[in-house]
Amino acid sequence: MSSEREYNSFWSFYPYYLTEHARPLNRALHFIGTSLVIACFIALLVTGKGWLLAIIPVCGYGFAWFGHFIVEKNRPATFKYPFYSLGSDFVMFFHILTGQINRKVEEAHKILGLENKWK
Repeated sequence: MSSEREYNSFWSFYPYYLTEHARPLNRALHFIGTSLVIACFIALLVTGKGWLLAIIPVCGYGFAWFGHFIVEKNRPATFKYPFYSLGSDFVMFFHILTGQINRKVEEAHKILGLENKWK
């Protein structure tokens, strides 16, 4: 039996998600990717150019996976929890925009009983 925790709700998953994004550079890469996703989606709506839809996943996952595999050196949570991860990315984006992210990351580490070595 696996010792990995199972998540059955978005808000129980989100603290775990934040601990997997402990390094500020990884969060910055996610922020850039999400910003590009939003920009592409708005451009798609404004211009109607369907090819923009094709680059949305490249922008989002490209920056995020680089952040995980190269910077954070962990496996993206999206492989096991794709919808919780997608939602969490947008919540984290909001927390970065509103200046709450450092506090939220610290709270997440405390909730899970982990030390944040990247503060």
